[in-house]
Amino acid sequence: MIAHLGRTLAVETTAGALLLCHSRRRIIDVAVGDRVQVETTGPESGVVTAVLPRSTALLRPARGGRTRTVAANIERLWVVLAVAPEPDFLLVDQILAVSENRGIAAGLLLNKTDLAADRTQLDIELSHYAAASYPVLEVSAHGRAGLDELQHRLRATCSMLAGQSGVGKSSLTNALIPDRSLRVNELSAKSGLGRHTTTTATLYHLPGGGDLIDSPGVTVFGLAQMSGRDVAHGFREFREFIGRCRFNDCRHLDDKGCAVQAAVAAGQLSSTRHARYRRLLEKGVSAAFLTSSASPG
Repeated sequence: MIAHLGRTLAVETTAGALLLCHSRRRIIDVAVGDRVQVETTGPESGVVTAVLPRSTALLRPARGGRTRTVAANIERLWVVLAVAPEPDFLLVDQILAVSENRGIAAGLLLNKTDLAADRTQLDIELSHYAAASYPVLEVSAHGRAGLDELQHRLRATCSMLAGQSGVGKSSLTNALIPDRSLRVNELSAKSGLGRHTTTTATLYHLPGGGDLIDSPGVTVFGLAQMSGRDVAHGFREFREFIGRCRFNDCRHLDDKGCAVQAAVAAGQLSSTRHARYRRLLEKGVSAAFLTSSASPG
């Protein structure tokens, strides 16, 4: 499935044809990137009869405490940040934690590198991610710096860009997909939604190979289905030390015998990353690590 068009689903067949489909009433959760089974009802129309098993899925908060699937079968998530506006590293860490727990590879894209700015603190923060083995690429959508390397990494994968507003995700998408406007116009004409089509999540085929899911307006992936233990697992550099904690239900905050805290104090782990880990737990994540509070690790 390549796009939601109001209540209609745009489905691309294996032959490359575009079908406008509705889904069976029992199918309530279909996302961009889903592989689906379709019964054709006309030359350009059909009915989605089944959603095939997903390898991965990204969720976002929805009304009533529920969640909604943003995209499915993503293999790599690139978190976009920029020299300006000032990076929201708490959001970066939240997205990375979700990716780690969803089995999605992740990396960081520093955009707008053509802007002059004091990057001292920014480069220190980025070094922590590089030390945790996250790829960190510097790009410029306008100057096209670093785009060849990015295009190479996007080949043969289904990827998605995420990040705070104003970092240039749309500019990067347009630079990577020169005919994006033509695809949007095609979907607009078929759906009758006009310009509103540009606000929906859409899967595009990249000229050099691979797919890119563009999801305008989506900046947050929810932690609702993640426990405190899941969040700790989402900070991949913590894992080396988690098994050394004295207690199995250690929260890695102010707990006695915490190896993670000891590593932070010794400079082996980033204190700023750990501080943001604490803030993510305070955002309402379930505090359940294990039921026992007295089991040595």
